[in-house]
Amino acid sequence: MSGAPALDVEVRRVGIDDPLAEPLVRELTEEYVRRYGPEAHEEMTRYPADSWTAPHGLLLLLLEGGEPVAGGAYKRYDERTAEVKRMWTASAHRRRGLARRVLAELERAAAGAGYDRIFLTTGPRQPEARGLYLAAGYTPLFDVDADPLTIGPLPFEKPLL
Repeated sequence: MSGAPALDVEVRRVGIDDPLAEPLVRELTEEYVRRYGPEAHEEMTRYPADSWTAPHGLLLLLLEGGEPVAGGAYKRYDERTAEVKRMWTASAHRRRGLARRVLAELERAAAGAGYDRIFLTTGPRQPEARGLYLAAGYTPLFDVDADPLTIGPLPFEKPLL
């Protein structure tokens, strides 16, 4: 199914403990560990579950045929800023524009919750994420010409209109 456009995709808000969120948590943890080593496992347990709930946060999934294929979350960063976290697309469903759709849904929801700015960081070993955020109009808060491995986490921001 890789490369196929997203046809009938449902957007669903869930809690991090919802069984539908399990593939996101599991696959994202595996991906982080593959790219950054065993200590990356800590990133997935770094924030309390209520970080991703209203009124200050949100976790959403894209479901296709009732199965989660992509997802992401935001949490409160400060009074006016939401921080995007947990962006994920199932490996069998990449290259279909699903991450861009998740990002757009998160931006829309954050603006609706009263935030006027989005902030996020991605890891230096995630060039596809870096490309997504640049293509989606995010401003890099780092030297884009520098070797990402010399920078560490790559921060981005975007105003919400």
